[in-house]
Amino acid sequence: MAKTLEYKGHPLQRKDNIIYYGSFADKYIIMLQILDTQKVKDLDVASRVSVQLQLTDPDIKSRDRIVKKSEKDSLYSAIDVAAVWLERALSSR
Repeated sequence: MAKTLEYKGHPLQRKDNIIYYGSFADKYIIMLQILDTQKVKDLDVASRVSVQLQLTDPDIKSRDRIVKKSEKDSLYSAIDVAAVWLERALSSR
């Protein structure tokens, strides 16, 4: 069985330019969307990333699920903010 990629104890799943951070079984999840990339040598590196803290409740309209959002200029700073937001959201139950 393939091991799921994790960061600070929460799973990461990628589909195209979107990375989901956290578990859909929890009340909240983070959606990281890579909006722009730059070439660094021969690699595409994220240069603009949207970060959204979302409720996972399927009964809520998708636009109403967004609790917080921000934009960062690198995947590193985006995942940094995401980790803090997710931790705070999940511990505030």
